[in-house]
Amino acid sequence: MNTFLLINWLAFIAIAAYGIYLFVKVVATRVSYIKLGKKSEFDRDFKERFRRIGKIVFGQSKLLKDKKSGIIHIMMFYGFLLVQFGAIDMFVKGLAPGNHLPFGMFYPGFTFFQEIVTLMILVAVVWAFYRRYIEKLVRLKRGFKAGLVLLFIGTLMLSVLAGNGMAILWHGETATWTEPVASLIALAFSWLPQTAAMVMFYVFWWIHTVTILAFLVYVPQSKHAHLIAAPINVFLSKRVPGKLKKIDFDIDEEENEDEISFGVGKVEDFEQHQMIDFYACVECGRCTDVCPASGTGKMLSPMDIMIKVRDHLTEKGAAVTGKSAWVPAYAFSNTKGNQLAGAGADEAAAGMESVSLIGDVITEEELSGCTTCRNCEDACPVMNEHVGTIIDMRRYLVMTEGKMDPDAQRAVMNIERQGNPWGLSKKDRIKWREQDEDAYIPTVKELKKEEKDFEYLFWVSSMGSFDNRSQKIALAFAKLMNQAGVSFAILGNKEQNSGDTARRIGNEFLFQEIAEKNIKEFEKHHVKKIVTIDPHAYNIFKNEYPDFGFEAEVYHHTQMLYDLVMNGKLKPQREINQRLTYHDSCYLGRYNGVYDPPREILTSIPGLELTEMDRSRENGMCCGAGGGLMWTEDTTGNRINVARTEQAMETESTMISSACPFCLTMLSDGTKAKEVEEDISTMDVAEILALSVFVEEEQKSA
Repeated sequence: MNTFLLINWLAFIAIAAYGIYLFVKVVATRVSYIKLGKKSEFDRDFKERFRRIGKIVFGQSKLLKDKKSGIIHIMMFYGFLLVQFGAIDMFVKGLAPGNHLPFGMFYPGFTFFQEIVTLMILVAVVWAFYRRYIEKLVRLKRGFKAGLVLLFIGTLMLSVLAGNGMAILWHGETATWTEPVASLIALAFSWLPQTAAMVMFYVFWWIHTVTILAFLVYVPQSKHAHLIAAPINVFLSKRVPGKLKKIDFDIDEEENEDEISFGVGKVEDFEQHQMIDFYACVECGRCTDVCPASGTGKMLSPMDIMIKVRDHLTEKGAAVTGKSAWVPAYAFSNTKGNQLAGAGADEAAAGMESVSLIGDVITEEELSGCTTCRNCEDACPVMNEHVGTIIDMRRYLVMTEGKMDPDAQRAVMNIERQGNPWGLSKKDRIKWREQDEDAYIPTVKELKKEEKDFEYLFWVSSMGSFDNRSQKIALAFAKLMNQAGVSFAILGNKEQNSGDTARRIGNEFLFQEIAEKNIKEFEKHHVKKIVTIDPHAYNIFKNEYPDFGFEAEVYHHTQMLYDLVMNGKLKPQREINQRLTYHDSCYLGRYNGVYDPPREILTSIPGLELTEMDRSRENGMCCGAGGGLMWTEDTTGNRINVARTEQAMETESTMISSACPFCLTMLSDGTKAKEVEEDISTMDVAEILALSVFVEEEQKSA
């Protein structure tokens, strides 16, 4: 081995070892920050979790929701995986001149494939640059830091092509089809002497080597930490979308009262899997782009929530652990994280204690703006769970600090006292059925007196019981069940609120009280099946009540009606000659994947023309009522329900349908705000079906 190669080897080993050391140090540091959080519960359904890895990580299914960006990412993702073999081959060529990977007769095919992949990555880099800096997608950040990864990847690809071109000249090889680009480069520089070609090869070789190692160190310190955190995040994500975790209110008597808190008031109160969310964030802006609050001028940005909490965790982690947040430490000595790590433990901790998570990092206005629609989570390519993070901080505000929007507080107090958000007498809950004496709507108590059983408990909900507009939905559904011979009963005045509003607003304590009372009532009457017109109740009974010991078959009314129509027990007859667009309820769609039953019912009705809004199904925009916002005034920016109504109006429909009393109220208000209520009607799926089914009844009344 000559002196030059020896020096080259020693330099390579030293720089590679240093780069790998820094990478390991950063990853270990981030892990130590994450360990500051609370331990997470984890179920061992590995089959489902690995299926999700295959679909989302390797299938890139979430990224392809935006087809252009998805294709760019697939080109980079798979290209970068495949091109690593080319990088190893490049190292071999520089450390052992004249040699390459031992692929034998397949090596020419390997080099050709590597050049094609390299070119594909370069196309993706140019396309990504165009999308970010020329097309200027609103959701994408601009500036040097945002595009640094493109510089890294572009440099890696160009240096390997240029290096291979110089290698051809250096070793006196002829141009070959197996390395078309490198051969063209060699032809362009054929005037170079062999020694100069060798020098240029090593210039490009070292550019490639240093760039790879710099990129390796850069990744875990940037938004590209998702390369490490995202697969872990997808693997650990909740199997039930949007499900909130139960708070244990059992308090140790020896615990200091001043230290008792509920919810998340400090970053270390988050669970460790939530902290992985923060480092998995790609800063792609997809979540904020679809957020109904952000899109209508509210302060909330789901992406900013993740970024701000991540940066706060990094700084607090540095202060608590004393480990530098950024490496090499001497190059980032002026950063706050490194300064906190270098300060004394007591001084650093005191400095961070003065920074409040809610107030200094995240504002109350941001938290109160969330409708809990989960559009952000559905759009997120790395399965971040923004809603749970926001609700955890709301819980702290409500239960520990006693802070709540006055309108929301009024609704919660009414639910606590009267079982409904309006504060109407709980004794009037049953009166809605008096509006149609022909409908047979028995209570469980009445059936018990008659010694009759029932199959389904019809959970009417507070909306169906007290809201004048929603009562019509409840009546239409009850009459359809009568027509189909469904055996059902209601709880009547014994029905409480489902607790969804209280829980999403942040009052977990009240929710658990409500859930306990409801479960006792269900068990008292041996309830095995529940059907409801309220998607919020449907979701909470189906997905969250099991945590409190109650499990039953839970159906949304459109699921039942779909089965009844398909089985011929309900027969749509009357033509309804309307152009209709259907609005997806978030808690029916994104939370539970129920998209087709309502549409199948509507398409079964003669004369009805079903059209889709640009944003529908998984990407359907929220009506603005979720997360307790039904009971508060929308005073910032544009009204969410009006924005959604405008999207419906773009379809030129004469009717807007939904399958949720909250959504229908918001959309009805939207048509009034746009002064089109005379031209565009708003009806629940059950009401429209009833219009088509009960032809004879309508003729008699006429």
